[in-house]
Formats: sequence, C-alpha cells, structure tokens
Amino acid sequence: MAFHEIQFPADISYGCTGGPQFLTGIVTPTDWAEQRVQQWEQPRRKYNVSQAVKNYAQYGALLAFFMNRAGRAHGFRFKDWLDYTAFGQLCIVANPEYPLVYQLQKKYTDAAGYSSIRTIKKPVAGTVTVYKDHILMTDAYTVDYTKGHILFAADPAPAVITADFEFDVPCRFASDEMPSSMDTDACFSWNSVEIVEIKG
Repeated sequence: MAFHEIQFPADISYGCTGGPQFLTGIVTPTDWAEQRVQQWEQPRRKYNVSQAVKNYAQYGALLAFFMNRAGRAHGFRFKDWLDYTAFGQLCIVANPEYPLVYQLQKKYTDAAGYSSIRTIKKPVAGTVTVYKDHILMTDAYTVDYTKGHILFAADPAPAVITADFEFDVPCRFASDEMPSSMDTDACFSWNSVEIVEIKG
C-alpha cells in the first residue's frame, strides 16, 4: 500500500459526479421523537467517474491509471472541480512541539455563522501563496506539498499566517474491479467506477 503523488486525469474528473458524504445514525423511538447521532465529524468524499469518460482515449487513460494503482491498493490525487481553491485561509501550528510547521486548512462558513474546518493535505505544487499579517511573504518558508505543511525558517508567532492555494483530494478506487463492455465500435460502458477519499 502506498500513495502515488499523481493526479487522476483532470479531463475525466471534470465530468464526474460526487461530493462530501456524512454518516448519521437516526433512531425513531415509539413517540416519534427522532434522535440523530453524527458519527463522522468530517465528511468523506465520494465520486463516480463512469459517466465522465467521453471517448476511447479517455477510457484508455482511465484503464492505465486503474492498472497502475492496482485497484484499491494505492492512493492518488483527485481534483474536485467544484471545490479545489481557497483564499485567505488561516493556517495553524500543525503540532505544538514543532512551532515552525503550519498546516493548511479551509474554513466553510454559512450565512448563519456556523463553520467547519477541513485539513488540507494535498495542495497543488506551485499554487501556495503565504501571507504574514496579510503581507505577502516571498521567502523564509518552504511548502511540503505531500502533507500540506508550511515550514518556516523562524517562528512567525504571534503573527497571523494565511494562505491562498489550490488543492487535491487524497483518494483511492472503491473497488478492485473495473468491469466494462464494448457496446459498439465507438461505444463502451460500465455500471460504476467509484473513487473515495482516503481519511486519516
């Protein structure tokens, strides 16, 4: 099992369906007072790319990608075209024992003021711009694009660190199978090719 730092073909992910999925337990007692238990604090994203393949060349690219990930065995990067950018996002110390290392994250806030925080572990190379107290930094840090970490040469505290960036979702195939059929010389199909986010 490994994670391959390669992005799933972006021209195929562009036409996929999917997004975040929570897990909620619902119990309805005899008095019908429904009770809900949120079992996942953070969602897991799931995508289906079976309808996104538009020609034989894309099918070939998908097949090669599937073969080289050995089905579910190896992870990869996936671009969610509906949610892949972040601007002015607050960065936090990743571990109090290492104050020079900050973690990228994205905050989702609705009109009522409720917020949720998403840890970003797979920023896209070359897209991270860092600000110290809203002033652009041009040096004194490096970015670990495999973990979403900003590594500073000197402790920036108590300054506020923010960042703009693009990011991928760490994913794997949901199945070790990719059954397909050739319906005509120019038409092929399959029921489902699902991709799921790797958590943890």
